[in-house]
Amino acid sequence: MELYFGPLACSMATRIALYEAGAGADAKFTYVDTRTKRTGEGGDYLAINPLGQVPALRLEGNDLLFENQAILQYVADRYPSAHLGPPPGRERARLQQWLSFVATELHKAVYIPLLVRDAPEGAREFARKLAPARFAVLERHLEHNDYLLGGFSIADAYLTTVLNWSRASGIDLAPWPSVLAYYQRMLKRPSVAKALAEELALYQEQEARRKAA
Repeated sequence: MELYFGPLACSMATRIALYEAGAGADAKFTYVDTRTKRTGEGGDYLAINPLGQVPALRLEGNDLLFENQAILQYVADRYPSAHLGPPPGRERARLQQWLSFVATELHKAVYIPLLVRDAPEGAREFARKLAPARFAVLERHLEHNDYLLGGFSIADAYLTTVLNWSRASGIDLAPWPSVLAYYQRMLKRPSVAKALAEELALYQEQEARRKAA
């Protein structure tokens, strides 16, 4: 399979999941410049994903899978021995609940308006107003739980990836100490540390190229 990714974007969650499963060698990682919509090999990424967003996952038979939540669940199901997601049932629904929470309440509602350069007037202020209630939900849960589920899952890979945008977006996690402690623990996890180090280096190279252009 081939993972199309942007450095430090939400696609990093899939890289973390693959490393957690010991399956990094199973995937080809293809860089995408999300501004120019070109791949590192010079291809037109819009021909792969018309929205130009990452991640995208090319499967066997040249089939393509889009949307972060779907890709993460595919990886969890492909490597069941890694226990990155529970089987169908109540706990699977709980996993999907947390994936949806991270995607809609944090990723899209809070972080994206704070990060995109051309956010409309008032969007950043609105996002900051939304943030406290959403982080309070996380705080209450993580105050008594080490992970979003019983153990590390794809939901944690996604949440860690999103929380990693806090400094760039101007979000201070200090008012939510359990969330901050969780994030700091996740950074020490080998799969997270490896993925973050690799993508940070790629991000720095990308930004240097953009400045030189």
